[in-house]
Amino acid sequence: MPPVLLAIALILCVTLCYAAVCAVSPFGNCRKCSGWGFAMKTDRKGRLKRGKDCRRCQATGKRIRVGRWLYNRWARIYRAGAS
Repeated sequence: MPPVLLAIALILCVTLCYAAVCAVSPFGNCRKCSGWGFAMKTDRKGRLKRGKDCRRCQATGKRIRVGRWLYNRWARIYRAGAS
């Protein structure tokens, strides 16, 4: 198989796998707080303690995946144009 076809097949496989992940699990862990929902701070003695709530995920620890966000946007525009 020529390298170009192999590269195309690999890119297609990765894209389909990501689409499947977005369909099965539309929410992933927040990258800012690592899914905790809040920042970790240390006190003066160096012990970990709970910090402020994460503003990016509104303290849920979950964020919508980029692929799912794009699909939701496309579906909303499609439904608005179909009616």
